[in-house]
Amino acid sequence: MDPILDPIAIEEWAQNVGIWGVMNSRWGWPIAEIIHFFGLSLLFGTVGMFDLRLMGIARGIKMKELHKLVPFGIAGYLMCVVTGFMFVVTHPGQYIYNPAVQSKILLMAIAGANMAIFYATAPAGVNAAGPDDLPPVRARIIGAISLSCWLGVIVAGRLVTFYRPPEFWCLWCTPS
Repeated sequence: MDPILDPIAIEEWAQNVGIWGVMNSRWGWPIAEIIHFFGLSLLFGTVGMFDLRLMGIARGIKMKELHKLVPFGIAGYLMCVVTGFMFVVTHPGQYIYNPAVQSKILLMAIAGANMAIFYATAPAGVNAAGPDDLPPVRARIIGAISLSCWLGVIVAGRLVTFYRPPEFWCLWCTPS
C-alpha cells in the first residue's frame, strides 16, 4: 500500500500533531462541521450567484458588482478545505477510498480548472457586457459547468456517509 494513502499512518500523524484529539473532543467535530457548512454557504452563495449571472440568469446585476463577492467565496472555500482536511486525517479509512469523496475531489478539480479557463479566456467579454446583456457563449458554458460541479460537490459530500469502504471497517476489526 502507498504509505501516503495508508489510513493508519495518516491517523497516527493526525494524533501526533493534535488534530485527532481536537476533532475527537466533545465539540471538535460539531464545530468543524458548522465551519464547513458555513464555508459551503459562503462559497456556493457567491459562486452560485456568479454562475447564474454568467449563464444569463439574474440579468440587471453588473458582473463587476458580483465580482466583489469573490473574496467571500474564497474564504468559504478555504474554510471547507481546512475542515475537510481535518475530517479526512481524523478518520482516513472512511474517506480516502470512499467513492463519494473521490468524486467530490474530482469535481472540485474540474471546477478549479474551469475557473482558470474563465479567468484566462472570458473576463474581458463578460466585463464588456452591460447589466442586462447576455454574457458571451463561452462564459455561459463556463458558468453552467461551474454550477454543475459545485452542485455535484454538495451531493457527493452528502453521500460520503452512505459509502463505507471495506478498508474503513478493517481499521476497527482485530485480525483473526
